Amino acid sequence: MFLENTVNHKEQFGWIEVICGSMFSGKTEELIRRLKRAQFARQKVEIFKPIVDTRYHEDQVVSHDENAIRSTPVPAAANIRLLADGCDVVGIDEAQFFDDEIVTVCNDLANKGIRVVVAGLDMDFKGNPFGPMPDLMATAEYVTKVHAICTRTGNLANYSFRKSDNDNLVLLGETEEYEPLSRAAFFKAQLKEKVRKIEVEAEEVPVEAPLNNNPLNNKK
Repeated sequence: MFLENTVNHKEQFGWIEVICGSMFSGKTEELIRRLKRAQFARQKVEIFKPIVDTRYHEDQVVSHDENAIRSTPVPAAANIRLLADGCDVVGIDEAQFFDDEIVTVCNDLANKGIRVVVAGLDMDFKGNPFGPMPDLMATAEYVTKVHAICTRTGNLANYSFRKSDNDNLVLLGETEEYEPLSRAAFFKAQLKEKVRKIEVEAEEVPVEAPLNNNPLNNKK
């Protein structure tokens, strides 16, 4: 359970909070909620996101519910270290898209007394741990896993199933490309997809035509 702390100016060290889950689970919404509370408390807050994420806005972090907060797009994790100097709180969205240095950056900021709030997908569309998220979750003081609702069963969903045939690891999208699924629905969807691909591959195998020069074929 996450217990929201406040900045303790007598303590020299900060901490790391990770908000993780599938797509449509409310990760960014929770990130924005925590950061706006810090802003309301007049703490110095800076928010960062990977420069590749331009789905809603170029320089804002925007949730699926269109709740937004100003942010700074950066091309690499190292940029965050340079731009976060003097902050009380640092927010990072879509952390799974950053390079592995994001783990070191977050820990360096926390060791300098900064509260670091990170949001990201814990698994990719294949159900595997996504990028630096496992290491961030391991080194964080607080980890909050949020869930979507499975579109097929109505149960809690923690998988992001990709509906398109694109196999690229990074594919920005919304409900047209992804849907949140429970474990049971995800397993069945993957199995169905494997069967479909096997059938497609079987149809693409050319059937050899009979040889006309075979005496048996010319026999009347």
